[in-house]
Amino acid sequence: MLSVKRMTPFYTSKEDFRLRLVFAYQYFSIVKGQEVFQFVPIEGKEIIINMKSLQVENLGEIFVFQRGSQFIRLPLYQLLLISDLHMHLSDVLDGIFQLAPELSMPQAREIEDMIGELELRNRLRMIDYALEMNDRLLFNELTEGMHTPNVTQE
Repeated sequence: MLSVKRMTPFYTSKEDFRLRLVFAYQYFSIVKGQEVFQFVPIEGKEIIINMKSLQVENLGEIFVFQRGSQFIRLPLYQLLLISDLHMHLSDVLDGIFQLAPELSMPQAREIEDMIGELELRNRLRMIDYALEMNDRLLFNELTEGMHTPNVTQE
């Protein structure tokens, strides 16, 4: 499993109901094993989030990470599946929502509930991925302490 070491947008913009997070060198890095790979904006460099549905819209965007002469090319959807990127996106969104005082308390609660549901769904997808890959260690890590007896998966 990959983990995000640093994810700080170089630039953010809000256009209508879309939030664009643009990344540059040294603002985004991942850890694979014990090695740190730095983001390089060779191909994709932005994440677009629909602020109404809180869904990532450009899942096919390819992100490239480099360590010396080694490169890792990952579509955004795969990066979301096999890393903790969703947690870092939640942190970024939390910061943006705190900067937007026009949200009412019920709206903020609804957004928090949506984020929680998205995180749970992502965790369930990651569990499915671990099962498909026969990765017992990842499966145990993802299911450890998870108590969701009434969860239904679509």
